[in-house]
Amino acid sequence: MAARRQRFAERRKARGYTQERFADALEVDRTTVQRWERGEGGPHPHLRPKVALLLGLAPGELEEVLSSGPTVSVAAVPRASRGIEAHDDESDAWELARRVQASDVGSETLDRLESAFDVLAAAYPKSPPQDILQRVRRNSSYVLHLLDAKKTLAEHRRLLAIGGWLSLLGATVHIDLKQEDAATARLQTAVALARQAEHPEIEAWCYETEAWRVLTDGDYVRAVELSRISQEIAPAGSSVLIQSTAQEGRARARLGQARETYSAIERVQNMSSAFAPPELPEHHYQYDPGKSLSYTATTLAWLGDPAAEPFAREVISRLDPGRDVAKWPRRVASASIDLALVLVAGNRLDEACDAAQKAILSGRLVPSNHWRAREVVDSVEAGQLPEAVDLREAFEALSALDA
Repeated sequence: MAARRQRFAERRKARGYTQERFADALEVDRTTVQRWERGEGGPHPHLRPKVALLLGLAPGELEEVLSSGPTVSVAAVPRASRGIEAHDDESDAWELARRVQASDVGSETLDRLESAFDVLAAAYPKSPPQDILQRVRRNSSYVLHLLDAKKTLAEHRRLLAIGGWLSLLGATVHIDLKQEDAATARLQTAVALARQAEHPEIEAWCYETEAWRVLTDGDYVRAVELSRISQEIAPAGSSVLIQSTAQEGRARARLGQARETYSAIERVQNMSSAFAPPELPEHHYQYDPGKSLSYTATTLAWLGDPAAEPFAREVISRLDPGRDVAKWPRRVASASIDLALVLVAGNRLDEACDAAQKAILSGRLVPSNHWRAREVVDSVEAGQLPEAVDLREAFEALSALDA
């Protein structure tokens, strides 16, 4: 067995891999490769095809190298096996510690998965939903494989949390695409993983996300209820506490509850003023104080308050989208719809038509936001503006593209 394991190490070296580079290529920890070469276990089945490929071995040849059990020195054999019947508590303790620490996952792999999720969450506001969904699926599949691998309890919990975040983001994208069944399944999975990982922040985001979904479906009372549940679960000072409060304000605005709406706006502003800007401002699950401006514009517009206009215009001005609407970020497109809604309320239909058309032509409005644009289109048509025909055509083309 020792000779075979030596062949494993020699083959690795012959292929130009250090232990560290070999571990990186497999996305495992270096100590995992060291254990394999000492004869302490072997690669997990789902890793073996890649191990064989890196070593330039046929699957059968790799199995031959890994087939025998580990070589064990006399010192490593429990005393009872050497004719000593007395139970060795010390050896048991060391063996338990070794097994708890043994892992085919490793902190480096988990660090990379967490970083990959952060990149996805930051790309979400400015990337096509289908692209984000494809990457979510790929990373979720890898997490699923790792759940079957040997790992420590701490690594298992981190892996559950990563799976929960990915499921949550996947659900958000499905909601954007109006894929209701898939969104429900992913949200339920995210909640289950969050509870197993004892991660209340993820669970609170699930309720906030469901609140957004029912709000876009017109169930404003339920949206308030779900937002309140999210606030109860959310950790103090967390991004989701601010966002779920904002979601409550939006829902109350649609219900015409002015006093409660202004109260929610004030709470959001108070919390966000004490919130440090995140490293990734576009990260969907890290509250950026700059989002408070967009939130206020949307909420006031839905309430029909003309004060929404300067907020919406400031969002557009700050992000400086320029004239090329194809380069607009999603937040600018949303602010343009907010602006159009408040202009409609002020009976400035020609200006509302212009703002809405720019937002629609930007291509940044996801299907879950079409209902907001439709309200502007319907109002402009009701006003019998000549531009209403072009606006309707642009909206129908957008809807057909995302159908």
